[in-house]
Amino acid sequence: MDYFKKLLELLKIEREEDHNQYRKLTEQTSVSERRANGLTWYPVAIRGNEMSRGDYLTVELERTTHQDISHQFRFGMPAVFFGNHDPKNDRVEGTVTHVNANRLKITLRTDELPEWTRDGKLGIDVLFDDNSYEEMQSALKQATAIDAKGANDSITRLVQILTGEKGSTFQVPTFQVPVPTLNSSQQSAVHKILNANELAIVHGPPGTGKTTTLVQAIKALAKRDNQKILVVAPSNTAVDLLSERLHEEGLNVLRVGNPNRVTERLMSLTLDSKMAEHPQMKESKRLKKQAQEFKNMAHKYKRNFGKSERDQRKLLFDEAHKIMKEVGNTEQYIIDDLVAKAQVITATLVGSNHYTVRDVRYHTVVIDEAGQALEPACWIPILKGQKVILAGDHCQLSPTIKSDTAARSGLSTTLLEKCVEIHPEAVTLLEEQYRMNEQIMGYSSQIFYQNKLRAHTSVAKRLLFTGDKPVLFIDTAGCGFEEKLEGTSSTNPEEAGLLLKHLIQLALQWEAQTTNETFPSIAIISPYKQQIQVINEQLTHVPELEPYLAFISANTVDSFQGQERDIVYISMTRSNQEGNIGFLADIRRMNVAMTRARKKMVVVGDSATLAQLPFYADFISYTESIDAYLSAWELI
Repeated sequence: MDYFKKLLELLKIEREEDHNQYRKLTEQTSVSERRANGLTWYPVAIRGNEMSRGDYLTVELERTTHQDISHQFRFGMPAVFFGNHDPKNDRVEGTVTHVNANRLKITLRTDELPEWTRDGKLGIDVLFDDNSYEEMQSALKQATAIDAKGANDSITRLVQILTGEKGSTFQVPTFQVPVPTLNSSQQSAVHKILNANELAIVHGPPGTGKTTTLVQAIKALAKRDNQKILVVAPSNTAVDLLSERLHEEGLNVLRVGNPNRVTERLMSLTLDSKMAEHPQMKESKRLKKQAQEFKNMAHKYKRNFGKSERDQRKLLFDEAHKIMKEVGNTEQYIIDDLVAKAQVITATLVGSNHYTVRDVRYHTVVIDEAGQALEPACWIPILKGQKVILAGDHCQLSPTIKSDTAARSGLSTTLLEKCVEIHPEAVTLLEEQYRMNEQIMGYSSQIFYQNKLRAHTSVAKRLLFTGDKPVLFIDTAGCGFEEKLEGTSSTNPEEAGLLLKHLIQLALQWEAQTTNETFPSIAIISPYKQQIQVINEQLTHVPELEPYLAFISANTVDSFQGQERDIVYISMTRSNQEGNIGFLADIRRMNVAMTRARKKMVVVGDSATLAQLPFYADFISYTESIDAYLSAWELI
């Protein structure tokens, strides 16, 4: 009981902080400022509209300018459609039902387009997403009630196991399915998933084929149990990847929600697309058209006509409503039919409670990227299943939390972390990685994975070119490269300059050593946003690197999670007399940065500042032990 009570309190703190930050971003800001923050599309043009369920109107909008600005519009988010004549009254709220490049669909809480949409500029604002918090809160309250009831059923047992009240159990004798394409630790993970009665955990360090393992396990479960499986993740990107991979394995996948990656193959898995293909949909379209015709006829009657005209108008509207009710019933039948036939349903954590699948129950719930998932959000899908598979890496980035108080009080500790600690019997560590040279992998394996990681023979010795070193630490200590404070972020322009100088040398070396090969992909990573701006600014003024700019991307650690490059440079940025390293102390963030490179990783930093933390002192010792230490003086 106390378990969920505490989570509810932390969620409340987080919701308030999130709301406060949203208010600061929106209340005192102009349309152009909101647009720059990704909260507004303005101006937009109406590209079409149609009647939808519940007599609501779905409108398709396109942003006609500022199309390069990234935005926060996502499927299922509340939004407000507005005009510019009377900002207080020219507005109608709705829900985003589709996003694709620079177009989106919003279902408005009205059955016809307001007068103000016919003239003047139009825009759309994201509203604060209370819905996600409501769903999380509701799931936690439901879990509290289940825990309190203490019934002897599968869902109560699952809640008790996940909260540490009981141990997890496994089938005996064990069930084996050989999957020749998997290595031994991946096979072990699949067998643990198949034999778990309530809980299995796949701990997948970088490059170990976690997605491949999960896909094979889900395929084996679907084949053996012939029961519906729910596959969820906190990000649309992860859901998309799993949806496509499961579809490729021949499973009937239904993707609920709006995919991020808009490929044709992925679109064909969505509910919208499958509904459009359904044989019953023709009837639904015919009825919709008929309802629209009745409404159009009704609009021809003006309100100041006599009683008979008013009665006629009412009859037409009533008939349109009646037809739309029939449309609703037909579409519900189609949705139920598609859901019943699906072997696997995929969605985000909150999306798993979408009205189309809200009441569906599953044999198994798979949560991928569980190391980045807020625990309250995980309970939304968990309460729909009898058995849970958690997959992820709690040694990489944890979820983004707006409230420091909530984070410090325990909201930043994920369900994955808790379960790894209290249920070691349920965990399989994937031990073989297919991304990095073994020296790039070495330090991360030592610190985070009990030295259990090994590099597959195809990558263990791979280099950028013969005789190159896969790891390099360039030490700027004593060079006088002092950091500068830019707002709340740190920069170090001289360190950035040194990094680019080394990159120029590396590019020339590569050119001299190789022929007819594509230039390697390069990431320049810094934990500090402002330092990335400095690096990008300097990059535009380095003529020697101009031919290679298409191969170089510079960004923060967080934006590279899940990605890889041939070469990775890490600009540590911090350099001061006091030895302050700020949030470089978050070593899980550094684990992400240090495991992105395939062939070469170059870390540039000040050992005098960094070595204040044992993690960096030991890393510097590690580079010395493999002859990968270089003083910046040798480059200046």
